[in-house]
Amino acid sequence: MLGITDFWTYVLGVVAIILLPGPNSIFVLSVGAQRGVRAGYQAAAGVFLGDAVLMILSATGVASLLSTYPPLFLVLKYAGAAYLGWVGLNIIRNAWGNWRNRAEITAAAEEPPAELQRPFRRAAVISLLNPKAILFFVSFFIQFVEPGYAHPALSFLILGAVVQFFSALYLSALIFGGRYLAGQFQQRRRLATGATTAVGALFVGFGIKLATASVG
Repeated sequence: MLGITDFWTYVLGVVAIILLPGPNSIFVLSVGAQRGVRAGYQAAAGVFLGDAVLMILSATGVASLLSTYPPLFLVLKYAGAAYLGWVGLNIIRNAWGNWRNRAEITAAAEEPPAELQRPFRRAAVISLLNPKAILFFVSFFIQFVEPGYAHPALSFLILGAVVQFFSALYLSALIFGGRYLAGQFQQRRRLATGATTAVGALFVGFGIKLATASVG
């Protein structure tokens, strides 16, 4: 069908992969919880852009260089790990700084952590520096394009649209779920500090896992 093999297997695989927790989804959830629906969708748009770039690179064969040339992949791998760790540590630092200064600021006036500001740009960088996402588009995404099909660009466009569709549904659920959490956080500052710290710890954990993961 339009140069795509095992379409429904691909759909099931995409859904399973999207539902796995990762830095993209955690970041969007955090932005939605602390900055609202509009900022949450700005972060989601950054994820969509990052994924679209990776899909285009995969379709043109550029991204495969990262998996076939280990030194280049390692540079990206450690850069991504360092960025995730940096984001996480700063989220934790800001959370505890706000807690220590809670007598001087109110929940209404409290600024979100710097790492949750400019959500579009930060989400795009997190997405582009995620080697696991690159490997997904190189090793999984391209396997469902029928060799020899006359219009492979159409096949890639359909496969990419499927990824973005399910990603949009999932991220929308996280954004609106984050708005519910925001109401709880405004009433319970200790809960807000603990949750923000947990998000920072997750990013640090993602960075460590990425840095220590085997390339092959």
